[in-house]
Amino acid sequence: MMKNIVLASALVATLASCTATEQGTAIGAGSGAIIGGVVTNSWGGAAVGAVAGGLVGALIGRSTEHRGYCIYRDRYGRRYEARCR
Repeated sequence: MMKNIVLASALVATLASCTATEQGTAIGAGSGAIIGGVVTNSWGGAAVGAVAGGLVGALIGRSTEHRGYCIYRDRYGRRYEARCR
């Protein structure tokens, strides 16, 4: 029991120092690995789930870092970020 508490505390402390993108990637990869492993009952499924979850988590984490910014297109079709109107 004490070993689990120490392990959980270490994990929380590690994630606390990360950016939102890094936290999202770690949480997504971990969740994806668990779900993929349970659904397929194999290590391969866990690996695929970890990759997919990591990508989705990174996208979600990145979107929270740029709060208040929107993506616009100029008259030439180029994309740029600026404060939302």
